[in-house]
Amino acid sequence: MANLQCTYLGLNLKNPLIVSSSGLTSNVESVVELEDNGAAAVVLKSLFEEQILYEAGSLSVHSDYPGAEDYLKSYVTDNNVEKYLELISEAKQKVKIPVIASINCFSASNWIDFASRIQDAGADAIEINVFVLPNDSKKKAADYETIYFTLAQKLRKIVSIPITFKLGHHFTNPLRIIEQLWFRKIQGVVLFNRFFAPDIDINKMKVVSAEVFSNPDDLRDTLRWVAMASHAVPEIDVSASTGVHDGEAVVKLLLAGATSVQVCSAIYKNGAAYLKTMLNEVEQWMDAHNYGSISQFNGMMNYGEIGNPDVYERSQFMKYFSSHG
Repeated sequence: MANLQCTYLGLNLKNPLIVSSSGLTSNVESVVELEDNGAAAVVLKSLFEEQILYEAGSLSVHSDYPGAEDYLKSYVTDNNVEKYLELISEAKQKVKIPVIASINCFSASNWIDFASRIQDAGADAIEINVFVLPNDSKKKAADYETIYFTLAQKLRKIVSIPITFKLGHHFTNPLRIIEQLWFRKIQGVVLFNRFFAPDIDINKMKVVSAEVFSNPDDLRDTLRWVAMASHAVPEIDVSASTGVHDGEAVVKLLLAGATSVQVCSAIYKNGAAYLKTMLNEVEQWMDAHNYGSISQFNGMMNYGEIGNPDVYERSQFMKYFSSHG
């Protein structure tokens, strides 16, 4: 039988499948169920920066909508920091797999002091789910990038457990961002985050949320940058996320150089037991190709290992279609 063991952020995993931060990981019962069905680790549902700032007494609400402050107070009451710390502690008592905390943030503010409380609660690592919307035309790209780097430096001074950054794919040069995070002693990156996106209901004439779940086609962008990042910055662990809907996608990402693979939408759609299906598909592929362990093929198809690395470059998309006229 194939050996699916691997490591991520220095943590020993029984297989490469991690259930990403979501409602699936918002309570202890669900975490136990995910472990029972094969999850190698979980990233707990994110603690939002707004919650932390409110508890610290530093959040002020400015809104044209009446009741916004009351809503926020109610939300924070139901989802406060103490409950999150309890979730970490209880999950660690109930499961043997690594429990990774998640903070969803938008600044490099003083809230990072709460990171030490997360560490004290027993989290095995912290995933920083950060996105700063570049909505100021007067700011340079470097100004936005600095927020990520400052955040990394501050966090590294406060906690000793592994830190990983879950990034979006909007950067002009993702490889530089990853390299700079590594220089600041960040052990991993997750490629990529899936953000809530706007859509327009043309009948109701209102802005609504777009589809929140990923689909298999979303794997393309993830695959490209995992393959390039695992070669360009080999010292940092790359966890692949977005577009992972079956075992074949897991194999592709491992071949591209991912050290672990995060899954969410596929579990929402198919249930926790689908983790076993995905793992069986990975095992069957490994057996068919005579691989006894993941280490034997991990990264063998990344940017630096294949004979024609330019297939990962964006220009190849144009060349492909120019030959189909």
